[in-house]
Amino acid sequence: MVKLRAKCVLAGDSTVGKSALVHVFRSESAHFLKNYTLELFIFDSSGKEIFYDMVESQWELTAAVCLVYDITDETTFNSCTKWLERVRAQAPSGQLAGVLVGNKMDLACRRAVGYTQAQEWAASQGLEYFETSAKEIENCDAPFQSLARAFHRMYEEKLEHIQSIV
Repeated sequence: MVKLRAKCVLAGDSTVGKSALVHVFRSESAHFLKNYTLELFIFDSSGKEIFYDMVESQWELTAAVCLVYDITDETTFNSCTKWLERVRAQAPSGQLAGVLVGNKMDLACRRAVGYTQAQEWAASQGLEYFETSAKEIENCDAPFQSLARAFHRMYEEKLEHIQSIV
């Protein structure tokens, strides 16, 4: 059995809940049996501009991106364009599996970014859209499962292409 490994960058502004989201998802075999053929290596990057130069070197050869913003803060949503451009610049051939995650849906009463607005932007960028609440542990695994499926599809497409040449 071939085991695939994909480097996944978690990107977004500070305080949007990136670390909380990955912490909730991380299983360390506590919840999920290790009988899979694909591993996501998740790089939780700082959202502070001052650390960007250090973070950028960790993003080389990225295969997947999880952009995270706070649904109660439109500025964090608007920054997703910048983060996506930066991650794509580090990806081989610019091709990435990707998702956009609106976090903090437990604060939906303070929503500043509409669901449809975010979903449409994600679709225009070739990303799948999810809303989560790391605090309430809602829907936190769905974005990462989607990334794994998308990366696996990309792998299979490349494999088919190589086999058609040979």
